Amino acid sequence: MVRSTLLALASLAVLTAPTAHAKPGEEQGLVRKEMRAGNVLSLREIEGRVLPSMRGAQYLGPEYDPVAMVYRLKFIRDSRVSFVDVDARSGEIRSRH
Repeated sequence: MVRSTLLALASLAVLTAPTAHAKPGEEQGLVRKEMRAGNVLSLREIEGRVLPSMRGAQYLGPEYDPVAMVYRLKFIRDSRVSFVDVDARSGEIRSRH
């Protein structure tokens, strides 16, 4: 009885917990809203800053994290995938991995 009650409560907590991330497909709408408000740079501006520093790598595309306000640009070079995380507000590179 106690076990089933705990399981039910845990399931309820998971189902009702607020999510910190956008649902799949919503990132583009969120970044557009932030751009219109003047809170973030456009993807073209971000790419214009980062792509020249990644010569020799093939650009695979971007992702946007609306919570962290970070663009993640994905590259491949010599069969190795790498990521460049860029602050969407300032355009500064946060990390390369």
